Amino acid sequence: MAHFVPPQIQENPNGWGPSAIPDQFKDMPYQPFSKGDRLGKVSDWTGATYQDKRYLGKYNSAFGGSGSQYAYYHEEDESSFQLVDTARTQKPLYQRGRRLFNQNKQRRERERRQQQAQTSMQALSKTHKNRERDRQRQLRKWQKQFGRNTQDNRNKAPIKNRDASVQVRDSWAVVEEMDFPRLAKLSLPSIEEPKDLTTCGLLELYDKTYDRVTTKSERRLKRINRIFHKVTTTDDPVIRQLAKTEGNVFATDTILATLMCCTRSVYSWDIIVQRVGKKLFFDKRDDSDFDLLTVSETATEPPQEEGNSINSPRNLALEATYINHNFSQQVLKAGEEKFKFEKPNPFGQAEDEGEVASVGYRYRKWELGNDITLICRCEHDAVMTGPNGENQFINVKALNEWDSRFCGGVDWRTKLDSQRGAVLATELKNNSCKLAKWTVCALLAGSDQIKFGYVSRLHLRDSAKHVILGTQQFKPNEFANQINLNMDNGWGLLRCIVDTCMKLKEGKYLIMKDPNKPMIRIYDIPDDTFETDEDDDSDSSEEEEESDQEEDEPEK
Repeated sequence: MAHFVPPQIQENPNGWGPSAIPDQFKDMPYQPFSKGDRLGKVSDWTGATYQDKRYLGKYNSAFGGSGSQYAYYHEEDESSFQLVDTARTQKPLYQRGRRLFNQNKQRRERERRQQQAQTSMQALSKTHKNRERDRQRQLRKWQKQFGRNTQDNRNKAPIKNRDASVQVRDSWAVVEEMDFPRLAKLSLPSIEEPKDLTTCGLLELYDKTYDRVTTKSERRLKRINRIFHKVTTTDDPVIRQLAKTEGNVFATDTILATLMCCTRSVYSWDIIVQRVGKKLFFDKRDDSDFDLLTVSETATEPPQEEGNSINSPRNLALEATYINHNFSQQVLKAGEEKFKFEKPNPFGQAEDEGEVASVGYRYRKWELGNDITLICRCEHDAVMTGPNGENQFINVKALNEWDSRFCGGVDWRTKLDSQRGAVLATELKNNSCKLAKWTVCALLAGSDQIKFGYVSRLHLRDSAKHVILGTQQFKPNEFANQINLNMDNGWGLLRCIVDTCMKLKEGKYLIMKDPNKPMIRIYDIPDDTFETDEDDDSDSSEEEEESDQEEDEPEK
């Protein structure tokens, strides 16, 4: 007969469940359990118990992360596992258009919600309508401020760090830093009218037929081979002569305009300052891009392309300089009688191969206070007959369109004749620094008018052929007010830089705009920095001649 041994039963008269843990269960881990937990199947080997995702966690414990102590971990190394079949499986026909179908479905759903919102707006009361309108306005403001779509922001190319105009060496010491917010607050009002010291050069007459050019009667831009002299301050023979008797600060109009408009600049530039005795000479480097015109420098998204692209910043600068030189000479009456200043062009040498461009130089003197006398070489581009038959000196400049999609979205061929103000406003936004420097140059020279030409590419992908679409002229003072150019701030900024340099010891210094920050720095550099080989050769040849003369003297 089989013998049955009944199990030991623990009685708990005061509650539910066993009153003590048996010895065989004492060291086993305890799974927390709540009376509210739903119990599922004992075991599920398919893994597809609940097809509906809403019931995936239906029978999970109320205690977070419960059951992990019973989880299975495979301890073998599976790093050597490799999928053998890497061929791309082709979807069946009924699945191939699923993504497009889902997109269309989402679009229809979005349109349906918008339509419902419009109908509900019509049914709302006036108060509710105002609240909803304010909410939509705030939503649009946030979208404009933080980006309408994060995907669009991800697709945009990140702004790259710009390179400095000159490589800063470790031996250069920073003697002064000036940030733009501080410079923008400077002011030096009541600067007296300048005094003309001498004038040089020849000016041609402006051809007024170009004032009638429109987008329907455009003209091709011609290539005019003329020589443009961009001589720096210390290489100017007239300034060298004036420095013996007049002034203690010397510069050219482009250098002064760069300093006075530096708070608008974005790209890096540099200017050499030489303190000789109690005099300051502001120069540009011989191998610098100082005279190249920037394009879309102050735009929201300036050109970023690199390499040999025609829309890279350097290639656009070369194109803009080429257009400006040719346009300023094409709009003149070549071959007719020219306006002559007191003296001939000091840079027009007989051995130059080619014709010198129409230009007039005016050497002027300003008193800036505190015994600071500024001598500057200013330029006129042409002369024009005024309404009363008088001669008016003008500056001729060219604005160029390279691709309307990337520079404001305003197509000149469709907007220039009907909405010229919108075109000019876009240029003021994208090229604020360049236009301000042109205006400062015209004001320093005392020009009566400043003439702008609108020049565009014949084809978007061809940077060699251009057409003139129109012209526009302004009085420099009125245009300065229009672009919010404050000359008192410009003079105060220049005076601050001059005073800073006057306190330094004799030597050579470099003023450079930081390529990525709104500030300028003044570096103390060795005296032989940026010296060209030609200067060394000329100096050595002069020394050889002097030594030869000394050797010949005793023989005589």
